[in-house]
Amino acid sequence: MWKQIISKLPKKSSSKNHSSSTSKTSDNGAGKSGNSHAKNAPAVKPAADSGFRDGNSKGNGPYEALPSFKDVPNAEKQSLCLRKLNLCSLAFDFSDPTKNVKEKEIKRQTLLDLVDYVASPNGKFSETVIQEAVKMVSVNIFRTLNPQPRENKVIDALDLEEEEPSMDPAWPHLQLVYEILLRLIASPETDTKLAKKYIDQSFVSRLLDLFDSEDPRERDCLKTVLHRIYGKFMVHRPFIRKSINNIFYRFVFETEKHNGIAEFLEILGSIINGFALPLKDEHKVFLVRALIPLHKPKCLQMYHQQLSYCITQFVEKDCKLADTVIRGLLKSWPVTNSSKEVMFLNELEEVLEATQPPEFQRCMVPLFRQVARCLNSLHFQVAERALFLWNNDHIENLIMQNRKVILPIIFPALERNTQKHWNQAVHSLTLNVQKIFNDVDADLFKECLGKFREDESKEAEIGAKREATWKRLEDIGNQKQKSSL
Repeated sequence: MWKQIISKLPKKSSSKNHSSSTSKTSDNGAGKSGNSHAKNAPAVKPAADSGFRDGNSKGNGPYEALPSFKDVPNAEKQSLCLRKLNLCSLAFDFSDPTKNVKEKEIKRQTLLDLVDYVASPNGKFSETVIQEAVKMVSVNIFRTLNPQPRENKVIDALDLEEEEPSMDPAWPHLQLVYEILLRLIASPETDTKLAKKYIDQSFVSRLLDLFDSEDPRERDCLKTVLHRIYGKFMVHRPFIRKSINNIFYRFVFETEKHNGIAEFLEILGSIINGFALPLKDEHKVFLVRALIPLHKPKCLQMYHQQLSYCITQFVEKDCKLADTVIRGLLKSWPVTNSSKEVMFLNELEEVLEATQPPEFQRCMVPLFRQVARCLNSLHFQVAERALFLWNNDHIENLIMQNRKVILPIIFPALERNTQKHWNQAVHSLTLNVQKIFNDVDADLFKECLGKFREDESKEAEIGAKREATWKRLEDIGNQKQKSSL
């Protein structure tokens, strides 16, 4: 046992062995002698402290500014452009403003130089320049978006509007990168056939993902860039429409969370405006399956103006779609959200303004049943907005042409407002609407008034009978209770 313990103790090595081991460690760059020297050497900062967001730093020397395009001859400008693009293909970490301050400023100045270079006529851009430019843009803008946690994000759109938007600290660089991309796409010096090899479907798909950024400045830039891509690269148009379609489906039916819906709709408003007539079935399906369901989410207020414009564009393009749109609105009509009801009524007026009599007649019965409910709303803004429909000459003409159907539907609501509504403005507007009907067709007005009074008396009789029945049942119950005692 003692022999085993002694055999495990370290033995003194000879000078020969020591020298050979030293030479081995010096050859391999490791070993005890190397470690002993490392103790006295200054500590090397880990890679995480370098301030670079990704692994593009190759350690080939300091990050230094390159000469301006003004200081080199024309023959060398393209070569300098490639060097500048390579220099800017390094993304810095902006979470700590004290890191790499000098390098960040060098990059910003280099990006400014590139913006001016891309915008100035220098002859056609070579394929290498386009490739490197797209690579540089990709390194800088394509990143994981880290949304700040927000409780009940979609429950109250009003609270969201009052919230301060989240600003990306890297925006001083991002803004210039987006400007380079925009100018590269828009430039007549850019060959579309060459550019589409690098601005491909994968690039466009990742660009669409960035629309969920919380920084409104970035979303605004993305909107302009995507619109330019849609205009210049016709091959990508079906893919862009389909991708936006899928984002809408996910938003409506799964998450109800996305920051870029308003921007997508703004782009689509311009696209829809350019649709050729007659409309393709694909576009009509998009209206029914993607746009109309966007009225359902609770945060409608965040993008309703843009949505309403898109919907109205469709009706103006093809008036036969008015019936489809109005029935879609009625299907999604809010029940307890008064501010949303006012938005629906605003949109309804815009749609009706573009509606022709045949389409109006198809949907007027369910439409004015809903309008009647709005007229009797206890929220005065809803009732008032419904009554404002009669201020529109086109809508008033449609109503008067079909008054024999519409007045019997809405007359009870109008009469109840004059008798019971608490708001004076609603009361006055209701009297004005009644006067319009009475002036146009007094006989129909009297007929509806007579029927209303008859129905009221019948309801009163039914109510009295119901009350008497309950009273009788109550008496019988009391008698049985007494007899049991």
